[in-house]
Amino acid sequence: MNIDLLDEAATLKLGADIAQLCPSQQFTIHLEGELGAGKTTLSRGLLHSLGHKGNVKSPTYTLVECYKLAPRTVFHFDLYRLADPEELDYLGLDDYLSHNALWLIEWAKQAGEFLPNPDILILLSYHNRGRQAKFSALSSAGQRLIGQLDK
Repeated sequence: MNIDLLDEAATLKLGADIAQLCPSQQFTIHLEGELGAGKTTLSRGLLHSLGHKGNVKSPTYTLVECYKLAPRTVFHFDLYRLADPEELDYLGLDDYLSHNALWLIEWAKQAGEFLPNPDILILLSYHNRGRQAKFSALSSAGQRLIGQLDK
């Protein structure tokens, strides 16, 4: 499924729509795309929809930001600067796996096979004068979310 995003407001709304459809159990979203394609903007829309009131910035230097929101925790990863997938050991990845959380992972390919499989992959790209989000479902939970989003 593809969704055209004409502006930043459309990207924020898409993030909010995804937030409302995410199941309450562990759910992983991989966000791919060029620099500036809208990965962090989509994440901001999702986090604000779940109740986060503060700033949302890309965790490029910290690699992960944790948002404890009722009723769930959201981990926002940005692995752009990851030089070697084994660096995730220093991040304490196993500690994050024990949570029943929503994972937003930018630049997941940098981690190789060290991450849990995504439920959905969203590829954000430049398209005409805006952006386009291309969705791929990689689990039954991901298929359900995309099916609901497509209505």
